[in-house]
Amino acid sequence: MNLFDYKVPKEDEEFSTLFANERVKIVRIVSGTIKEAKEFCDDEDEWVVLLKGEAKLQINTKTIFMQEGDTLFIPANTPHKLLEVSKGALWLAVHIKV
Repeated sequence: MNLFDYKVPKEDEEFSTLFANERVKIVRIVSGTIKEAKEFCDDEDEWVVLLKGEAKLQINTKTIFMQEGDTLFIPANTPHKLLEVSKGALWLAVHIKV
């Protein structure tokens, strides 16, 4: 599988699991158009890197602007929102069970 071989969804996001075992899951996320903020709260730690595009997230009361190459660690059980994302944004997310 080539990480950069994908189609951009018209809306929402597409999640593809690239690797998984009992402690770690690596997911490719491709963003289409989002019409409203998307809320997440995972029960595992998450480290993400934005490979293509731009995004704006909110964690607690802090707004985070991300551009290509930026990384972010989100501890387990931390509510966070994807406020805006450029269409075609490409993410790599590593989920780590605690």
